[in-house]
Amino acid sequence: MLSRAGTGKTTPMSVAAGKVSDSEKQVSTSALLDVRDLSVSFRDDAGWVQMLNNVAFTVKRGETLGIVGESGCGKSLTALSVMGLLPKRGCRRTGAIVFDGRDLAALGESGMRQIRGRQIGMVFQEPMSALDPVFTVGDQIAETVRTHFPVSQREAKERAVEALASVRIAGPANCATQYPMSLSGGMRQRVMIAMALVCEPKLLIADEPTTALDVTIQAQIMELLLELGQRTGTALLFITHNLGLIAESCERMIAMYAGEVVEDGPVESILQRPLHPYTAGLLESLPGRRAPKSRLSSIPGRVPSAREMPVGCRFGPRCNYAAAACQEPQRLRAVDDRHVRCVRASDLALAGAGV
Repeated sequence: MLSRAGTGKTTPMSVAAGKVSDSEKQVSTSALLDVRDLSVSFRDDAGWVQMLNNVAFTVKRGETLGIVGESGCGKSLTALSVMGLLPKRGCRRTGAIVFDGRDLAALGESGMRQIRGRQIGMVFQEPMSALDPVFTVGDQIAETVRTHFPVSQREAKERAVEALASVRIAGPANCATQYPMSLSGGMRQRVMIAMALVCEPKLLIADEPTTALDVTIQAQIMELLLELGQRTGTALLFITHNLGLIAESCERMIAMYAGEVVEDGPVESILQRPLHPYTAGLLESLPGRRAPKSRLSSIPGRVPSAREMPVGCRFGPRCNYAAAACQEPQRLRAVDDRHVRCVRASDLALAGAGV
């Protein structure tokens, strides 16, 4: 498994990222990003509904952290919260998001504009939606440069071409004159990565960067992200459904379920011996875990509606190990080398996937 720890880079693109933790956990002095008890609610016709509940983690400088979970578990919403891209109306956020020693909630919109792109870059899920179809990709990257640096339009365009070259796009000068619709999915994803990295951010959030790409292009994109991170010291917060990619590219992983962090720890430890039944269920459902032609394992039931969350453990109704103690609200607790939201974590012997 690739490891990026201890690179010791001090270039302008060096990053700090940290690890998930409750407010009770000791905050690491090396943490670049420290999310503390983040809760997010939205208002609809029926009132307020909570989507994230006390999400807490840190990202260390130069670290690669993966977040995994089913659709609707809050992975992308967590990323948008960090970027300050939640809607201004009908949304309520509590908790703290501290980046490089600064509380992002206290910055306001004008302050966040100085952080987005310059300090924190983001690769969004669908590049065709994220890229503006009426501007060339070179102009869009150059606009990002001019927003954060006092450079001429010519120099900004030169930096845009250099950024396209850095993500291994053949003929970067020609590509800079193209519109998004004329590029393939893999090319558009590379453009998004170039745009996210052109200002040398300290942290890169990659939200499903390989979605809808074939296996070969997926491997190329992941290799590119990891190589750029190793070369520049940029920390990577990687959001995905693909546990295989997590195993190959990340040092630590977080499993999210129903708007909560349920397990956080080193990738190898979690793959060898998961402590939360949900994490074990995800590993058990991986193809290749069963004999040929046998039925693929799955987690019974479905993620509960945000308005119908169980009173106790949110995974309880789908869990084969639920007990009386699971009827009480669960909190992240330290167990061995990680944190887990399960009162029975120390009692269970759950099967892992190996590494």
